[in-house]
Amino acid sequence: MAVQTANRNPQTIEEAKALVEHVRSLFSPWDIDTLIDGFTDDCVVRFGTVPEFRGRERLRDFFTTRSKRQKNYRLRKDLRSLSGDIIANVWSGEWEDAESGAQMKGFGVETWVMRGGKVAVWEAAFNVSRADLTGGVGELLK
Repeated sequence: MAVQTANRNPQTIEEAKALVEHVRSLFSPWDIDTLIDGFTDDCVVRFGTVPEFRGRERLRDFFTTRSKRQKNYRLRKDLRSLSGDIIANVWSGEWEDAESGAQMKGFGVETWVMRGGKVAVWEAAFNVSRADLTGGVGELLK
């Protein structure tokens, strides 16, 4: 996943933007091996309501399951911040649910704590819904 040279974290906004764009490119089509390579062996993943997990093998299972479920995944990612060893980005995506056939959409925010040019901690919060439905938090505030 990392594109830096000499196994170092991004040090400039341009390097961080390049990394975020590189990661985005790995999701369509799903390049699970390269995604996994961008994480430390002892990585920690906190992804929405999925129970926290650790390690590349569990991460491989996670990406494999998602890739089977999210057909025709189209992802956009934008860098929001680089501060020391932390990268923050926002993403939005669209896909077809492989089980139901429903068109889906999602939006989220994530942070990556980097170590040696790889993601050591991945934290993500997001909203997902059918593309043809409105609702969610916006409906609760009416």
